[in-house]
Amino acid sequence: MKNLSIVGSTGSVGTQALSVIRDFPESLRVIGLAAGNNTELLSSQAHQFLPKLVSANSAREINVPSGTRIVDVDRIVTDSQVELVIMASTASAGRAATLKALQAGKEIALASKEVLVTAGHLVSQCAVDAGVAIRPVDSEHSAIWQCLAGEDKGSVDQLMITASGGAFRDHTLEELATVTPEQALAHPTWSMGKKITVDSATLVNKAFEVIEARWLFDVPFDSIQVILHRQSIVHSMVQFTDGSVKAQMGKPDMRIPIQHAIFGGERRFFEEDARYNPTDFSPLTFEELDLDRYPCYTLVLEAGKKQGTFPAVAAAVDEIAVELFLSGVIPFQGIGQLLSEVLGRHSGRSNPSLEEIIEAERWAKEVALECSKLVSQ
Repeated sequence: MKNLSIVGSTGSVGTQALSVIRDFPESLRVIGLAAGNNTELLSSQAHQFLPKLVSANSAREINVPSGTRIVDVDRIVTDSQVELVIMASTASAGRAATLKALQAGKEIALASKEVLVTAGHLVSQCAVDAGVAIRPVDSEHSAIWQCLAGEDKGSVDQLMITASGGAFRDHTLEELATVTPEQALAHPTWSMGKKITVDSATLVNKAFEVIEARWLFDVPFDSIQVILHRQSIVHSMVQFTDGSVKAQMGKPDMRIPIQHAIFGGERRFFEEDARYNPTDFSPLTFEELDLDRYPCYTLVLEAGKKQGTFPAVAAAVDEIAVELFLSGVIPFQGIGQLLSEVLGRHSGRSNPSLEEIIEAERWAKEVALECSKLVSQ
């Protein structure tokens, strides 16, 4: 029996993780559930999975079953019974909880992109110091993890991360000027939360994934490339020094990489509806990325390469920009304009502490709101 806690249990990844846990009652037990403000769903989850501990921003509104205690999120990830923490929360909450869990010697199944994007040097070093593993949950990084299994690190030449291209992959540059939030949220292959769906349309999510891969697999940026793959069947590939390529394939279903992370790479039976049949998804196509269509990708990736506080600033600006776009304050292309404007004003700090990262994020959000008046509709 493996004991788990989930931070971000009411979000897209959190609810799918609970779906996986539900399928293995003899192997998996929920010790703690933590969420933000969706206390109604959290209360429902608590009554179904009967965790020992729950946590939320609005703790007074949680209705818990007898025997369940309401605590802060630090207790959720450090409790002595917890062996694995599924981290599916947003940047600031997920980052702090990840560091606390690692310091307590807990293994992490990491789904929150922003944790490694904003503080990769701190999180990676903390994992090394604690002697524990970070298991990737993102389908792309799970695919790389699976492709690398049994391979010598010195034989790796390139990590190839695939991208669907998002909702606007076939729009002209002129058409992008008038796209709506509703159109941006109509992802062609995946069903995800609003923020990541917009990030898929701008390809910010792929820039984040490249930065993540740099930390997860300890490879230089020059050894990571992104390839457009419309069908979202090949989740990522690895090319080796002999020229051969290994790919991990499957339906666009997050439950599979979640299950793989929970069981530490051990293969378990999965229901028939998630199984991939090659003849049902043919042909598979691959294209070079058109960087003119995705300026946000280039801006965020360059911020990642600069390191220091630059990637944290990029993530903070993107968070504000996506909110402003979804609320109709700025146009879709205004996301890139905000990123460019704020990153251009940032002087940066190398090897920042957590406090310096938090301060850089605060500055970035403040400046992004000021600059939004320059790109408002």
